[in-house]
Amino acid sequence: MDDAGSNKQRQATRVFKKSSPNGKITVYLGKRDFVDHITHVDPIDGVVLIDPEYVKDRKVFGHVLAAFRYGREDLDVLGLTFRKDLYLAAEQVTKKTIYPPMSTTKRPLTRLQERLVRKLGPAAHPFYFELPPHCPASVTLQPAPGDTGKPCGVDYELKAFVADTQDDKPHKRSDNRNSVRLAIRKIMYAPSKQGEQPSVEVSKEFMMSPNKLYLEASLDKELYHHGENIAVNVHIANNSNRSVKRIKVSVRQFADICLFSTAQYKCTVAEAESEEGCPVGPGFTLSKVFSLTPLLANNKDKWGLALDGQLKHEDTNLASSTLIADPSQRENLGIIVQYKVKVKLCLGPLGGELSAELPFVLMHPKPEPEPRADPPARALADLIQLDPVPDENGQEQDDDIIFEDFARLRLKGAETDA
Repeated sequence: MDDAGSNKQRQATRVFKKSSPNGKITVYLGKRDFVDHITHVDPIDGVVLIDPEYVKDRKVFGHVLAAFRYGREDLDVLGLTFRKDLYLAAEQVTKKTIYPPMSTTKRPLTRLQERLVRKLGPAAHPFYFELPPHCPASVTLQPAPGDTGKPCGVDYELKAFVADTQDDKPHKRSDNRNSVRLAIRKIMYAPSKQGEQPSVEVSKEFMMSPNKLYLEASLDKELYHHGENIAVNVHIANNSNRSVKRIKVSVRQFADICLFSTAQYKCTVAEAESEEGCPVGPGFTLSKVFSLTPLLANNKDKWGLALDGQLKHEDTNLASSTLIADPSQRENLGIIVQYKVKVKLCLGPLGGELSAELPFVLMHPKPEPEPRADPPARALADLIQLDPVPDENGQEQDDDIIFEDFARLRLKGAETDA
């Protein structure tokens, strides 16, 4: 490809698309990940292309639904489903008429919507959804070996469908051939500023001992990114008459399931144990630094572990920490994920143990803006590139778009619509 063609391709905008089974309506989205900025969430905007001859006097509705699935799909029998819609009230369910357009809800089009409408023609209709504040992040619970279908967790679905009235239940019309369902994801990036350095001091008294055993533990910072090493500083001052036999340090994930009542699950995702410098006898001190890296790759066998929401066949990671701006909204967050480092001193069968916990935040860094680049060679077969049209001055117009079909989610041999 010559330089001119290469430059054209680099300037292309990637757009995701998915059509209904009968091909009569198609949804176009500029992205599948929508960022929660705490004060607001990125709006969900795109375009629906319809076949007017098929729709006729009917309407095209759309909604965005967040739901918590807490059981396998193949167990949904006799009208009982292991799924809770997290937005049920009228002001919480995002549902509106896309076609015919409502003049009262008209808003300025985004730049991408303008380009898509110009490219697709008069049968293309824009849509715009705003997620309410304090909505849950996309979280998946790691399935057990052999589980099929959608995994448990919080997921988001954008759906467009043809119906006569708005009273139709779109989330119960999954077999309709005139609807489009798209899995999207709400994510949150790490804040730009670090919080206070976590540190804790604890002590333990013993019978017949005039003084205590002291443990001081700290982390080098509060905020860590996925894949980053966590340095745990441990200092022991033993003024008691007992001896420290062994030191255990672990990173534990806590997942609060806010369904009908709050239940908490904890899982160790990284751990280290040392007897170096032990026993720490009466009157002695010990300072030691442990390095731990919590990774999903080392925890593939742990059922129920909270992971970041998954799209298509992409790799995922341990779930990011949940940042809670308003504690009164905890019940609307679905799954709240937190991490803590636990330091435990083992004193033998008669001395018991002394432990301390240090909470920290584990998240993805906010990505830097990147220049648009050529799509991977493996994806070129699935892409449709529309050549830019030069204007009267011979300059390239900014309407070069690459369409990428929504793929299917592949999870342990199972396939479900993405």
